Amino acid sequence: MDDMTVKVTGSRPVRRTLSDFRVDRRILLLTGMAVIVGSAAVVAAWVLLALIGLTTNLVWFGRFDTALTSHAAAHRGPWMVAIPVIGAVIVGVMARYGSEKIRGHGIPEAMEAILIGGSRMSPKVAVLKPLSSAIAIGSGGPFGAEGPIIVTGGAIGSLYAQFFRLSAVERRTLLVSGAAAGMTAIFATPVAAVLLALEVLLFEWRPRSLVPVAAAAATAMIWRPFLFETGPLFPFSDNPVLPAWGLPACILLGVACGLLSGLLTRLLYGLEDAFRRLPVHWMWWPAIGAVVVGFGGLIEPRALGVGYDVIRSLLDGHLAVAAVATILAVKAVIWLVALASGTSGGVLAPLLILGGAFGSLAGLWLPGAHGFWAMLGMAAMLGGTLPAPLTGIVFAVEATGDAAALAPLLAATMAAYAVSVLLLKRSILTEKIARRGLHVTREYGIDAYELTRVNAVMTVRVETLAGNLTIAEAAAAIQAGAHHAYPVTDAAGRPVAIVSRADVLLWMAGDDEAAAGETLSARVTDADLSVVHPDDVVSHALDVMLADGSGRLAVTDPASGALVGLLTQRDLLRIRAEALRAEGERQAFLRRRR
Repeated sequence: MDDMTVKVTGSRPVRRTLSDFRVDRRILLLTGMAVIVGSAAVVAAWVLLALIGLTTNLVWFGRFDTALTSHAAAHRGPWMVAIPVIGAVIVGVMARYGSEKIRGHGIPEAMEAILIGGSRMSPKVAVLKPLSSAIAIGSGGPFGAEGPIIVTGGAIGSLYAQFFRLSAVERRTLLVSGAAAGMTAIFATPVAAVLLALEVLLFEWRPRSLVPVAAAAATAMIWRPFLFETGPLFPFSDNPVLPAWGLPACILLGVACGLLSGLLTRLLYGLEDAFRRLPVHWMWWPAIGAVVVGFGGLIEPRALGVGYDVIRSLLDGHLAVAAVATILAVKAVIWLVALASGTSGGVLAPLLILGGAFGSLAGLWLPGAHGFWAMLGMAAMLGGTLPAPLTGIVFAVEATGDAAALAPLLAATMAAYAVSVLLLKRSILTEKIARRGLHVTREYGIDAYELTRVNAVMTVRVETLAGNLTIAEAAAAIQAGAHHAYPVTDAAGRPVAIVSRADVLLWMAGDDEAAAGETLSARVTDADLSVVHPDDVVSHALDVMLADGSGRLAVTDPASGALVGLLTQRDLLRIRAEALRAEGERQAFLRRRR
């Protein structure tokens, strides 16, 4: 049977038709709302980049201009240290007296809102996050704009959703829609933005969330030409003809990037622990970290700010080897210290720079242009550190417009991902959440309860009580039996109730002889009895059991209504036990004969 039927009352689960996907017409409503959220997120992204450009030009070059400007031409002097410190103080004050949620790179905060906050974010975050990020990055913070816009776009989606009667899951969909649209507006990578949402934020892969998030990202791409430049953000197409050992070399580069990403993650949280031990309020931590940022700028000014110009130079191969090595070292140090201090900024652009610089240096001993290996390093570092391998691969293709490098990108990024998940229990995103007492699993699989039918696990040989038994006889039968509850059936074998030992004792309380002589049929009714059928999937039976508040369900024949089995909590545990056995039991069925 493809229809699952159950007698329901009140708020109990309704009948559901079995199908490959669980979706209803509300997906159309959410998709329309996602288009609105995506449009708003694009405007927010434009405002954020304009604020970053304005702050950068004002404090470093003394001009009123909103264009993103490289820090390479910034004057090296005392102000190189003072400006980041002043900006960090402002951010610290905004975090303490505005909202602490603006601290950090943003994605963990969005994940936390989804996991424990019912996908509800405050208006303060929507306003203060882009403003604080613009000040932090514009004053020299070594961050990208993508983390802040992910939080800002998410806040826009969450706030919009809170005006309507939506579930927490639907609010999550709109929150993530805003985040994906914001990332798309910044990088022109709609598919990578959707994959990032799937691998990091949604915690599911279902049409009900995938379709609206994709609609928001597509909307961002429609609006993008009116506010941003068109085409790939970092165009590249200089792919070499790799020798036979080319793909193994890509794998080795990915392994090295995975090791580097693991080292960066451990260093980051080690530095966070060091900041926590400081005898000063956390409001001042960003200013302390900004001192290191300023001295790093004295060594290499190009390590400051968003660094999109550095990414382009790495892909073009226009940087000298010494400059690449310096940028790698300085960027890593100031990014880790600044991020650990709790200031406001993103992680994607710094990871791209670090991976690109590392890949460019590795390209000294590998065939082809340095830019090719820089591109592989960027994707591998991004996919291994988040970790989100599909996002890393597709991001590199969309951001460069180079689809011909898919195979090398796959080899390098998956190698980095494998190393990362083997070395680290948690990623750079989930470690912060874990330190706040939350556990996040990043593995998605098919629910075994959605695959199993009731008839596969139900108890078939069921001991029952006849409806014409008296209360006293039923009490004696239960007392002599091995179970705590029994189905009560009528003359046709149809269940009318499930009676427990406590029920019978309650009826017989006070030695009421009249009650003891009353039959079970007179005491019970099937009006509120919830039943399931053998062909129902167990997940639906679980829903019925939760709504009914019972640990047992009668299983009936859908045609006659006769009792054919009983589903208990112990039966449900057998499904979990079977899943564990399938994963842990190893056997060889085909063996070579001696």
